[in-house]
Amino acid sequence: MIGLGTALRLEFSGPDRFRDAAAAWRAIAARATVNDEVAVPGSGLIAFGAFTFSARSAESSVLIVPSQVIGRRHGEAWMTHTGVGQPPESPLPAQRTPAPGDPVEFRPGELDPDGYLATVGRALERIERGDVSKVVIARDMIGHLPSNADTAAALLVLAGGYPDCWTFAVDDFLGSSPETLVGVTRGTVTARVLAGSAARGVDAATDQQASVDLATSAKDQDEHQYAVQSVLAALRPHSPGVTASELPFTLRLPNLWHLASDVEGVLADGSSSLDLIGALHPTAAVAGTETDAAIALIEELEPFDRGRYAGPVGWIGADGDGEWAIALRCAQIGSDDVARAYAGAGIVDESVAERELAETSLKFRPIIEAFTA
Repeated sequence: MIGLGTALRLEFSGPDRFRDAAAAWRAIAARATVNDEVAVPGSGLIAFGAFTFSARSAESSVLIVPSQVIGRRHGEAWMTHTGVGQPPESPLPAQRTPAPGDPVEFRPGELDPDGYLATVGRALERIERGDVSKVVIARDMIGHLPSNADTAAALLVLAGGYPDCWTFAVDDFLGSSPETLVGVTRGTVTARVLAGSAARGVDAATDQQASVDLATSAKDQDEHQYAVQSVLAALRPHSPGVTASELPFTLRLPNLWHLASDVEGVLADGSSSLDLIGALHPTAAVAGTETDAAIALIEELEPFDRGRYAGPVGWIGADGDGEWAIALRCAQIGSDDVARAYAGAGIVDESVAERELAETSLKFRPIIEAFTA
């Protein structure tokens, strides 16, 4: 789905940003007159959204209703017009070919590699003290975009290179995430949990061994179970019968193997997808365990505002259905044409700082390659 223009923009902040957004969207949907002859998920009135990781973030969380949406699902295509009163039957926009600009050089941001190693060391000390069981520590990189930069070209690189991921661009925030936070379709709720990762091998044999090693790693299995249990606990008040796959499977991406589990249930209380992202965020996969202590430790150790990194990004329809990913492998482009990218790793008792640093380097690859291809 591609949104063009802005019919309505809503901004939210603070600890009630999800609740406020859900209430505002219900009010908008109740007042809207929708003529939807296609009747598939994503047709009709929709909003795209991106929410901050932290309630204390200086960045805003947004819902944007586009003036036009061009969508395609399961071979069926549509165009939606949105406006006040009777929207005009405007034509499709002129097509253009995205043009890659000059390559962007990314450099360490507020937390360089040495600083990251030291920060992971402090996190391990706090884990040993028993303050948390797991904490996700991120670092940042900065790239100055040239005057001929075309973010559409970067999106094409992401979409083509990572077809099994969620490629997104909302309010100058773009990326290609492998992790679904939650999806709601006609009363069914689904999620995919990723936690635990390993680099791909250099050939078929080493690649297969990397997958086996990940699947049998006690450290990665423990980290994964923290994440799965946090998602199940958050969804059970809304879907008492929600279940996860018995064993995690290894998910292959171009640069990484991930441990993954699928979650599914039937909603019992009519919650919208916005209600559920408020209940789920932040998961243990992007914050840690126990959640409140992990967030406090992140805010103490990380020297930057994560903004929308590791927050929910996706869309919601007038009926409350929608699909939301966790914003990973991403970058926020500022008004100064600076792209700030983020990547993190889950730190547990068995973590080795140098390996976690290497993991973040692999996770930076998609967004850096998108701007340098």
